[in-house]
Amino acid sequence: MYVDSHCHLSFPELADRIDEVLASMRRAQVEAALNVCTTLEEFPRVHALAQAHAHICCSVGVHPDTQGGAEPDVDTLVRLAAAPKVVAIGETGLDYYRLKEPLDWQRERFRVHIRAARAARKPLIIHTRAASEDTLRLMREEDAGQAGGVMHCFTESWEVAEAAMRMGFYISFSGIVTFKSAKDLQEVARRVPLARLLIETDAPYLAPVPHRGKTNEPAFVPHVAAMIGQLKGVAAGDVAAASSSNFFKLFRYLY
Repeated sequence: MYVDSHCHLSFPELADRIDEVLASMRRAQVEAALNVCTTLEEFPRVHALAQAHAHICCSVGVHPDTQGGAEPDVDTLVRLAAAPKVVAIGETGLDYYRLKEPLDWQRERFRVHIRAARAARKPLIIHTRAASEDTLRLMREEDAGQAGGVMHCFTESWEVAEAAMRMGFYISFSGIVTFKSAKDLQEVARRVPLARLLIETDAPYLAPVPHRGKTNEPAFVPHVAAMIGQLKGVAAGDVAAASSSNFFKLFRYLY
C-alpha cells in the first residue's frame, strides 16, 4: 500500500472529478493522501474534503508564492491547525524562482509558519526553490527542528538534504525523480535512507513517467516508489512500506 504525502485535491483539475480521483487511488492501492493547503481562502475547501473522506487528511498554510490573499499570523494558523484532521502547517517556505527581491515579506511569512508549527506541535511542509541557503538559515534561526516536518518535492542537492535531515526533517520525492533529465536528483534519492524518505505526487502537477504531461493524481504515486526502488536496488513494495510508515509517524495520523 502507498501514501501520497502531498497533493492538491482541492484544485479544480482534481476537485471537479474527485470521485473518479479517489476511485483511481483505491485501484492503485494508494491508501491515504495529504491534501495540502496553499491559501487561507482555500482552507475551508481543503478541510471539508478531508472531513468527507476517512483516508484524506489536510494541512493549513499559505504558499510562499501567494500574493494578494489573507496574510497568516501565528494565532490564526494555530487555531486552524487544531481542527480535526489537520495534521501539518504548510505548505510554506521560500521560492525565489519567479519573484524578485525585496522578498522580506516572504521570509517573514516563513518565520510565522515555523513559529505556528512549534506552538501547534504540528510538523511543517516546506517548499524551497532557488532559495535553499535562506531556507536552511531560517529553519535554524527559528528552530524548525522542534516542529519537524518534510522538505516537499525535493529538487536540491545532497548537501541540502543532509542539512535538513540533521534537523530531523524527512525528504519527499515527487514525479520529478522519474524524469530522464533528473540525474542529480536521482543520486540524492539513492542516498536518502528509507527511514527518512517520503513519496508524493504534488498533483495535479509533475506527473511521473509514464504519465508525464498529463494531469497528475495520487494514483500515480506508485511510479515514484518504483523509480526510487530501482535507484536503491530494492522492491517498490519496500519503498511503499517504508514511506507509508514514515508518513503515519511524522503526521501522527490514523484513519
